[in-house]
Amino acid sequence: MKKPTRLSNAPSAQAKADSGFSYSRPFFEELVDTALAQAKKLGATDAGAEASEGCGLSVSVRKGELENVERNRDKSLGVTVYVGHRRGNASTSDFSRAAIEQTVRAAYDIARFTAEDPMAGLPDLQDVAPPSEQRTDLDLFFPWAIRSEAAAELAMRCEAAALRTDKRICNSEGASVSAQQSHFFSAHTHGFRGGYASSRHSLSVSPIAGKGADMQRDAWYSSMRNAEELASPEAIGRYAAERALSRLHARKIATRECAVLFESPLAAGLLGNFVQAISGGSLYRKSSFLLDSLGKQVLAKHIDVTEDPFVKRGKGSSPFDDEGVRVKARQVVQAGRVQGYFLGSYSARKLGMKTTGNAGGSHNLSLTSRLTRATDTLDAMLEKLGTGLFVTELMGSGVNYVTGDYSRGASGFWVEKGRIAYPVHEITIAGNMNSMLKGILAVGADTYNYGTKTVGSILVDRMTVAGS
Repeated sequence: MKKPTRLSNAPSAQAKADSGFSYSRPFFEELVDTALAQAKKLGATDAGAEASEGCGLSVSVRKGELENVERNRDKSLGVTVYVGHRRGNASTSDFSRAAIEQTVRAAYDIARFTAEDPMAGLPDLQDVAPPSEQRTDLDLFFPWAIRSEAAAELAMRCEAAALRTDKRICNSEGASVSAQQSHFFSAHTHGFRGGYASSRHSLSVSPIAGKGADMQRDAWYSSMRNAEELASPEAIGRYAAERALSRLHARKIATRECAVLFESPLAAGLLGNFVQAISGGSLYRKSSFLLDSLGKQVLAKHIDVTEDPFVKRGKGSSPFDDEGVRVKARQVVQAGRVQGYFLGSYSARKLGMKTTGNAGGSHNLSLTSRLTRATDTLDAMLEKLGTGLFVTELMGSGVNYVTGDYSRGASGFWVEKGRIAYPVHEITIAGNMNSMLKGILAVGADTYNYGTKTVGSILVDRMTVAGS
């Protein structure tokens, strides 16, 4: 199965000047400044506010017919007020001056009657990203002024390509196109002022292969900030169909222990599990299997994890975090050893540490192996697996972050002597994240970007596979 290439004939994105928004940045700045002034007038020690707007189009089709058209346009003003170390939040979608005053008053009243939290407060002054240091070249905004008719045509082309791939593709759960964009402006009384516009567009399809008891479904999609970089609808449709077809005549297998190869989209999930375990909330609540892991080896020695907030058009790129704190490129894991956690200001204070600029989450993470070569394609990774399980779908959310125990429903392929032997389903894979992370034998060059995470397929030395 060859993964889809770019969408060569997508409708061109309009010039960035044609934003499609109802409100301008100067208007948002005025809203935020009004809210902050009102908070100070009421007697707030500190305050922050954010004005935002999002709009978009979502179109879905099924079996060649239009199924759903949705347009969304949302707006919000959120206010956070501090009275000493007491914090209150309130929000409104009404931008009138009276509504702003009521919202600020509500946040202030909540703060007055909330229990004091010594760690509550705006980020420290020295951590705030001043406007002069905020990157403006990240290329995050590409409005896609596509009409519903054109979006429906793209979705139908995608589904039609899947259906004509093979006569065994006899049904579909549909195809969809989404064009979304948003912008915001935020400020607080520790000197932060900033905001930007961003976009995210996607095209997806879910074909069904076979009939009766041997019916199998799979899906594929493409998601980009710039619609011109989406894979073509025909390529997405064909690839999704090939994935569904490859799952026909799946078998159950007997319970055993074996090596497991995670397909790259699922490998990104393993990276997400690791990030959750070394994030501030899990650490200060002591609900992580990786407590006190800073400086310790928790992954295989050949593994590195990097974070870069400044990747152009990156889905996790940002000139600052959700608190207006500076962000920077850094090494999170070096040779298997944890070099840093993921902390916002609050969790950093709880841990007696400094914020890492991760309020709101991680920024463009990449997991790589020092052993990976350009020739380590998926076929090469199957050869490294030898005999074992190649997982292409996971079900459920069976990760216990306190103990690290991992148990997920799965399906995929049984591999013998480096070649796929047959598809398998109705199995469960189980292990412990501590041993899984240290037991990573190889990472493929078949990298895949899943939101803020980029990683190739991951080969884990041993897991329990529960079958029939």
